[in-house]
Amino acid sequence: MAEIAEGGGGGGGHKGGKKRAKKQSTRIDMTPMVDLAFLLLTFFVLTSTFSKAKVMSLVYPAKPEPNQEMPEQKIFNAITFIVTEDKLFYYKGEFYPVGNPKGEPPTQLSETNFGPDGVRKLLADGNRYVIEEKAKLDERAAKTNLPDSIYKKEMIAMKKDDRALKVLIKTDTKATCKNFIDLIDELKIANIGVIAPVDLMQDEDNLLKAKTQ
Repeated sequence: MAEIAEGGGGGGGHKGGKKRAKKQSTRIDMTPMVDLAFLLLTFFVLTSTFSKAKVMSLVYPAKPEPNQEMPEQKIFNAITFIVTEDKLFYYKGEFYPVGNPKGEPPTQLSETNFGPDGVRKLLADGNRYVIEEKAKLDERAAKTNLPDSIYKKEMIAMKKDDRALKVLIKTDTKATCKNFIDLIDELKIANIGVIAPVDLMQDEDNLLKAKTQ
């Protein structure tokens, strides 16, 4: 608030002289303004939404104990990417080397790229179940104002479904960090839920060398 303080001005002390107006000084009290600033600051802090860290979870398989026999597990809708230099290869399902005891045909590597008709189309076709279910979930969330906790829970459930695509990522010693990150970005775009970076097997490495020579 402003206050006007009267100061001793000139006087009409001179006989017969003209009386002078008294001088006045203004002092502004800034205390209410400071209180208002703190109230506004508190309001914006309490009502602001802090940015959430954008991270992508990667599933690392547990290492077996020494001399521990791992039970055979059936692989449902899985694809394995092998990154090397500026090339990207993949195969679907399980890996079968030449002369495998199951009598399955040996696995062959297929080459793809990071173009729109490459790995993105490949992932979209393989993960069509999750993409279509996510579209339905988004529509329901928009109509019913679905809580975030329920939305995330249903997304996790559909990504773990057997019909959802699971991805294994393997790299050799020539792979670049850029290509690995580009592949992770493509997996995020395709809403892949289960991603596991694993070591390259010797049979896979031999097949890769034969493919790139």
